[in-house]
Amino acid sequence: MRGLLLDVGGVLFGPGSDLDGLSAVVRRARSAGIATGIVSNDPGGADAQWLRDLGDGVLVDDVVLSGDVGMAKPDADIYLLAATRLGLRPGDCVFVDDLEVNVRGAVDVGMVGVHHYDAADTIEELSILLDVDGAPSSDGVALKDTPAGDQSW
Repeated sequence: MRGLLLDVGGVLFGPGSDLDGLSAVVRRARSAGIATGIVSNDPGGADAQWLRDLGDGVLVDDVVLSGDVGMAKPDADIYLLAATRLGLRPGDCVFVDDLEVNVRGAVDVGMVGVHHYDAADTIEELSILLDVDGAPSSDGVALKDTPAGDQSW
C-alpha cells in the first residue's frame, strides 16, 4: 500500500478513537514514504480551517473536505479525487471510516477498506497493511486552538 486515507469524525476524533495511537500510525506511514490524507464530509467554510491545517505534513499530506470539493462520501468521485491528489491509483490506498457505507464506497473504487469500530483493532490492521509499527511515540507536534482541543500529534 502506498496511501492511507482516513475519516476524521468517528476515527481520529470522537468515541472509540485513539488520536495518539492513530496519529502515530500516520506519522510512521509518512516516514515510510506512504502518502496520507483525510477525507471528510465536513461542510468546509471558515470553521473547517483547523481541519485543512492538518495537511501539508502537520498530520497528513492532504485534506479533502466535501464542502470544499462539492462531493461527498460514499460517492466514488471523492475517493478518486483523494487518491489523485496524492498521486496514487485507488488500488494503492487504504481507506478508514467508521461508517460501513463509506468503506464500501471506497472498496467499490478499488481501495482497501478498513471499517473502524475500535481504535486498537484499527491500529493493528493498519500496522499490518502498511507494514509500520503502530505503537505511539513522543515525536508528535502539538496543535493549539482547534475545536478538537489541545491535542498532541
